[in-house]
Amino acid sequence: MKAFLFTCMLVPWLVAASAGRFDQVSQVIPGSLPGRELNGYFSDHSKSRRARRDLVPADEPNDTPSPEGADALDLPTCLLCVCLTGSVYCEEVSPDMTSVPTLPKETAYLYARFNKIKKISTKDFAEIVTLKRIDLTGNLISEIEDGAFSKLTLLEELSLAENRLVKLPMLPAKLTSFNANNNFLKTKGVKANAFKKLTKLGNLFLANNQLEAVPHIPESVRILHLQNNNITDVNKDTFCRSNDTYYLRLSLNEVRLEGNPVVLSKYPDSFTCMKVLPSGRYR
Repeated sequence: MKAFLFTCMLVPWLVAASAGRFDQVSQVIPGSLPGRELNGYFSDHSKSRRARRDLVPADEPNDTPSPEGADALDLPTCLLCVCLTGSVYCEEVSPDMTSVPTLPKETAYLYARFNKIKKISTKDFAEIVTLKRIDLTGNLISEIEDGAFSKLTLLEELSLAENRLVKLPMLPAKLTSFNANNNFLKTKGVKANAFKKLTKLGNLFLANNQLEAVPHIPESVRILHLQNNNITDVNKDTFCRSNDTYYLRLSLNEVRLEGNPVVLSKYPDSFTCMKVLPSGRYR
């Protein structure tokens, strides 16, 4: 009788606990993961892994172990990754993911971080025109074919940080945030008009590369990170306009140039249009 009473008391408690857990999971917003943000992108690796485990996949994967030597390309995307409505999470996939997986056509948010993707081709996103955010941080990408993002007219956020890029492809015109920190970019690998047509770009992150000069910066940019490059000088037209002494660049409120050889105090007329001075070396 005691055992029966204990069981009757325990069942409602378990149901309530399960319901509470379900409520927590149901509050997860597709396209976002909890965690600390860095440069507009989530960087707390351990937290994102824990959050991913808490997500409820659209297609429950079975527990059958992958065949020895199996390749990620041989398995369905939603078996390897966590698929929610409009979102695909593929982080640290095992077996190794070496290329962009085939995505559901309604995908709006792709997180394929910390894998071994080496190349982005024009066919990878050709049919996924609904994409709004792509995060490929921490892969081995050394090549991106021109036109790989050309059909992504809705894409707003793109992270290619922590890869092996030496040059940038053509970027979608509606980008609001672009992150290419920690690559091997040189000035010759960034076309003169690479960012010129990105009239909505607010955050531009190009830190820890090998750039020798500041690229053209769109008027819309608010935050610019260029620290730890090889930039040796700036001129009156880098941020301001030499032929317009009344020009003001009010939107640009953070410019980081520390870790570059340039001595900023040698170019006092190069920052007269800005409301804040760049951080960096002044002597």
